[in-house]
Amino acid sequence: MPTGADPTVIGFHSPVQVRWSDMDAYQHINHARMVTLIEESRIPFLFVAGAPTAGMRTGLVVVEATVRYREQIRHDEGPLDVLLFVERLRAVDFTIGYEVRPRGVGLDRPAAVTASTQLATFDIDAQRLRRITPDERAYLGQWKRS
Repeated sequence: MPTGADPTVIGFHSPVQVRWSDMDAYQHINHARMVTLIEESRIPFLFVAGAPTAGMRTGLVVVEATVRYREQIRHDEGPLDVLLFVERLRAVDFTIGYEVRPRGVGLDRPAAVTASTQLATFDIDAQRLRRITPDERAYLGQWKRS
């Protein structure tokens, strides 16, 4: 948890390592690489062993993704602290919000990058959307911000 983190703030902290190749010619993290780093932050949030959402590994599709940059993040400011939370939870899809901060930056400071990803649960065998299970809903619901 970063310095100054508020334990009352709903969110799952995911530290994400920054690679040398994530930096562009301007010496900050490239947009395409930022999207990948955000994606990597979802892995421990959704797919950790024992989580009811671990089964989504084989059936989750990205519906929409947005990224907003408020300030640049440089390679040497990693590992990044990505705070994940659920913005919206519906029958077959949910939206994860992200706040990305450089190493050591507390929650009392605005995030350098904010993002969201709408994800839909998918049945690979049937090739169609599937409903979120009650256990998945309960897990995701604990991270929901009002």
